[in-house]
Amino acid sequence: MAFLLPNLTPSLLNLSKSKEKPIHHTLPQAKHTTQYPISLTSPSLATSFHNPPAQVAQINTPPSAQDNKQQKDEFYLNLGLAVRTLPEDLPLLFIKDLNYDIYRYDITFLDPLNTFTGIENYKLIFWALRFHGKILFREITLDIYRIWQPSENVILIRWNLRGVPRVPWEAEGQFQGTSRYKLDRNGKIYEHKVDNLSFNFPQAIKPVSVMDLVTACPASPNPTFLWGPVDAHSSSWIKFYRAVRETLDCEGKLLVQNGLATCS
Repeated sequence: MAFLLPNLTPSLLNLSKSKEKPIHHTLPQAKHTTQYPISLTSPSLATSFHNPPAQVAQINTPPSAQDNKQQKDEFYLNLGLAVRTLPEDLPLLFIKDLNYDIYRYDITFLDPLNTFTGIENYKLIFWALRFHGKILFREITLDIYRIWQPSENVILIRWNLRGVPRVPWEAEGQFQGTSRYKLDRNGKIYEHKVDNLSFNFPQAIKPVSVMDLVTACPASPNPTFLWGPVDAHSSSWIKFYRAVRETLDCEGKLLVQNGLATCS
């Protein structure tokens, strides 16, 4: 028995070691396989793999910069449309209607004596010009002399209106003026102002004093055909202006449909 114990002990030890070897090799493999998917799903590594530097730079840019660029592009687009449309529409205003896409719905129209607001009133003004122009004049046209931009949001047009009245005692007359169009931040026209009027009529007009001019129209220093003496108010041009003005005063009684005025 003393000789058997030493012989049995190494075999038993060898068997125990042989059984421990697979356990020793599988443990690192198991640990490696369990750690590998965990390392892929960790938040720090996932963000580093899936977020490139370009996206980080895009997030850091302020969102208002892109909005300002889009608004600026829209402004220049509508500005270019207005600059092209106005020279095409104004010479034909006594023949056909205007293109109202370039105007804002609350546009304000101003002349030396009156102010009107709203796109419907603005449409009615040009309808009245065409309607009464054909009644009072055999020929009436508007010519554009110059168009320019003193600033980015202002369009100026210098025009000349001439016509031949239907009465035999009046020859051809004409007067010039300036239309000033103001645009908003989107490039839409929100104000149309007519000023700098000057007349050139063939009939003799009685000269008046400076005090008469100031009393007639104290709001503007530019004398126009509207501010002559009482005898000059019988001209076709004055009748033309009064007819257009009376049409606007009766806007609640008139409905403009397809170029025709019907009673409401």
